[in-house]
Amino acid sequence: MISSYREHGQALARGVPANAVMAELYGKATGCSSGKGGSMHLFDAGRRFLGGHGIVGGHIPLAAGIGFAIRYKKGDQVCICYFGEAAVNIGAFHETLNMASVYKLPVVFCCENNRYGMGTAFERVAAVTDVVEHACSYDMAAELVNGMDPLAVYAATERAVDRARKGGHPTLLEVRTYRYMGHSMSDPLHGVYRTKEEVEEQKKRDPISQLALKLTEDGALDQAALDALDAEVRAEVEEAVHFADESPDPDPAELGTHVLAD
Repeated sequence: MISSYREHGQALARGVPANAVMAELYGKATGCSSGKGGSMHLFDAGRRFLGGHGIVGGHIPLAAGIGFAIRYKKGDQVCICYFGEAAVNIGAFHETLNMASVYKLPVVFCCENNRYGMGTAFERVAAVTDVVEHACSYDMAAELVNGMDPLAVYAATERAVDRARKGGHPTLLEVRTYRYMGHSMSDPLHGVYRTKEEVEEQKKRDPISQLALKLTEDGALDQAALDALDAEVRAEVEEAVHFADESPDPDPAELGTHVLAD
């Protein structure tokens, strides 16, 4: 798994412990990147989480490299590459899709299209960046997925992974979702480019609450079980914060480690 710099959820999903993630956010030595990566550069090679990357779209070609390594070694692994919709306007995105298609690399390219991109100014890109069209031009399998439906995303990913394992064919998933908060601290809440009413309307489709509703309707969980799960998660977060608070700062002597020599 490889991602952009908004990779906290993916790192946790890949199995990186919450303590290690939180400690990295605090810049502590016990962090998953030894306190040197911070929020944008979570990394855990042992769990095959190959990082958050700070340059927009810069990690997309690396995903092709990972896919090529898997194919070269005749492995059955699949690389999943996450990026936002604003990364599709760089040349490396198009070059990588072309290469992955030509070499039939086992890569799932997951575009998290939250409907707004950021450039020199905030611009609405909803329904403008239809990245599925790009995939079709590269003879690559592509699916448009409702990102507000966790089960739909799971099923689409399962199909893409199965396709990659059986024939090495890459897939582009355009997962259309929504971002409630602003892009950064300079753009809090709903920002200047959308209304508060729009944001509140989208929150009615929140994937977590919708999944919880389906689980209760299907009889898989009751409200008591959901409350217990919520309490368990909150306790894990509190423990992670405490762990990060109590962890030591990196030793200054480690400043030059992990640096390639000339």
